[in-house]
Formats: sequence, structure tokens, C-alpha cells
Amino acid sequence: MCDSCGCQQDPVPINKEKVVDVHEQLLAANNEQASANRRHIEKMGAVALNLISSPGSGKTSLLEQTIERLKGRLSIGVIEGDLETERDAERIRKKGVPAVQLTTGGGCHLDAPMVHGGLHVLEHMAKGKKFDLIFIENVGNLVCPAAFDLGEHRRVVLLSVPEGSDKPEKYPATFRSADLVLVTKTDLLPYFDFNLEEATSAVKLLKPDLPVLPLAAEKGEGMDAWIDYLLALLPR
Repeated sequence: MCDSCGCQQDPVPINKEKVVDVHEQLLAANNEQASANRRHIEKMGAVALNLISSPGSGKTSLLEQTIERLKGRLSIGVIEGDLETERDAERIRKKGVPAVQLTTGGGCHLDAPMVHGGLHVLEHMAKGKKFDLIFIENVGNLVCPAAFDLGEHRRVVLLSVPEGSDKPEKYPATFRSADLVLVTKTDLLPYFDFNLEEATSAVKLLKPDLPVLPLAAEKGEGMDAWIDYLLALLPR
């Protein structure tokens, strides 16, 4: 899918030592920029969350419902990552929140330099206004985004009921990197072979202290716990 994270499969024989060295250099450069992003975000007055999941797990719907609940209470900015189109950013803007669309043109994840550019655009859109929360909606993918620090303060991984409860076992690195797991679309539990207890146990085996919150954003179920989590991140 892309060269930068190593998921591109090259049929031509290559020097593995050289590839490892290049990837290490890329990640080191990314991590340096991520640290700068974090400082930048803090100067903007904000806490940033990186949302990671498979496509269609409900990240944008979660943001829409979150904005509705926090409207008038907190200042929110959103950076959207997708391969193409501005559809998700347009959905967020309709909620009255500034949103920057980053299109990767085929890349399977956002990286820190992309987010750095997005932060400057977000600042311009805010016209000097401070933010409380900045959400970074990553490209839909449960593999590559886990390797890239974007400068976030918290990483939230979404697992939707239609995907199946085995995803933590299949994508352990992603779930280990999380600060919170949201099990989304729980209103569909009666219609899918998804075992909430099994999914939660699998997460806890990977990272025992990792909190798991089940919710159905569009139904409002579990949203109070999510909002409480967000509010607890802010300086008192």
C-alpha cells in the first residue's frame, strides 16, 4: 500500500539491512516531528487524540455525536485523514467545527509531517482561537497507523461489532499501542456474531490496564462515559 511503513511488497530482491536502516531513519524523523507536533498542540491550548480503526467502524459518526454533546462547552478542531475526497471533513464542518482534510493519495496512514501541516491550516481556520480538543481521524487501517506517532496525547482504537471480536488477537500491535479501546456499534450486537466479553478479554491479555468502553454513538448509548473520558483529559 505504501513505501514509508514497509507494507509495500517488492518482488525484486532487495538488501534487507538497507531497508531496515531506511525505515528506522524514517521513523526517527517522524518521531522527532511528532514531538514538535505535541509541543505545537499544547501551545494551541489543546489535548490531541488519534483515532485509529478499520474503515467503516464509525470514527466520523463518533466525532459528530461528540461535537453535538460538547458544543458550546469546548472548542474542538478536527484533522481528517483519507486516501481521497473531503467527505468526512465536510461532515464535520456541517457541525460548525473547523476541519482539515489530509488526503494521502494512496498512503495507508497519516504521519507526523502531514499532521504538522494540518495543524497550521487548523490554526489559520481558527483565526487565533484556542482549542480544547483536537481529534485526528486516521486513515481506516488497523496495521500501519500503529507505527506512527502523530504528536497525539492519547491514542484511541475503535473496534466495531460488524468486524468481529477477534481483531485484538489479529492486530495486537495496534491494540497494545492504544490508551483506550472503544467497541462501537453495540446496538448491532443482536445481529452479529460478536462476543463483547471475548473482545474485552483479548484486549486485557494484550494490555491489562487498557480501558474498554462499549458504545453506540448514534443511539447515544455509552456516550456519557466517552465524554467523561474526554473531559478528564483537560487541565482543571
